[in-house]
Amino acid sequence: MKFFCLFIFLLSLISMPVSSQSAKNEPVHLILDTDIGPDYDDVGAIAIFHTLADKKEMVPLAILSSNKNEFVCPVISLLNTYFGRPDLPIGAPKGFAPNIGSAKHWPEMILGEFAHSVRSTDEVPNAVLVYRKILASQPDHSVTIATIGFLTNLANLLDSKPDEQSSLSGIELVRKKVKLLISMAGKFPQGREFNLFTDTTSSVMVFKNWPSPIQFSGYEIGAAIKTGAGLISDNTVLGPVKQIFSFCMSKSAEDRNGHMSWDQTVVLVAVRGAAPYFGLQRGHITIKGGTNAWVNDINGSQAYLTPLTSNEQMSRVLENLMSQ
Repeated sequence: MKFFCLFIFLLSLISMPVSSQSAKNEPVHLILDTDIGPDYDDVGAIAIFHTLADKKEMVPLAILSSNKNEFVCPVISLLNTYFGRPDLPIGAPKGFAPNIGSAKHWPEMILGEFAHSVRSTDEVPNAVLVYRKILASQPDHSVTIATIGFLTNLANLLDSKPDEQSSLSGIELVRKKVKLLISMAGKFPQGREFNLFTDTTSSVMVFKNWPSPIQFSGYEIGAAIKTGAGLISDNTVLGPVKQIFSFCMSKSAEDRNGHMSWDQTVVLVAVRGAAPYFGLQRGHITIKGGTNAWVNDINGSQAYLTPLTSNEQMSRVLENLMSQ
């Protein structure tokens, strides 16, 4: 009996890494929430989103807009169609929300070049209803949400009431279904950043009340990583992503050697995790008047990314995924 128990114990030790590795290799179930339009790094992020889905590293659940601008959801529809997922759910806010277009007018340019089924952002369902329907259908603690825009939709989701999709309130539904929120918001350890201060009320509400762990890719991370130059010079790459980067970079002397890559880092980390690309500084965010600060806490459920890999290496990783 003693030898039998020892055998069972050793067998359990041998099987533990296999079980852990199997769980690690499970594809991430991902919802992407974007303000695509004011800037075009979102386009690179959506390209990476579809590439990682093609690689079976991720199950794409939806791409939602936090921006009410009329061209946003047509652009999302165009990119989803181009990448072979024309029926991927799209949603947008229906009440108060930012409505911000592009100073470079690239959405208007690209919408005349490629097929898309959505003609205006007004046509798509309420983002909160899309969130609630998808979350209710997913296994518990299985969904990652990557937000690369305003926190408007997520604040509305937390504030939502039980409906035909779920008997749970918004915050209860998030607590039950979401395992991680990763957000391109804030500047660390302190500063002022566009996504956070554009809808400060929603940012404060979400980051104070969100019941799952939160990771932040701050302004300083993407500002140092430039992408687009290699994409443009690669003659084997075609399609809307290349056209948008070529069009926008040609209009900006600052972007001649590449555009800042805030949003791409979020999608990469949402699917592959922070390591080996980034470290995590744990603690929690504080927000006052649209400006954020940080309180360190090794046991905190929030964390912001810190660089572990050179900016040049990160550029290569992101551009490779954007180009596929």
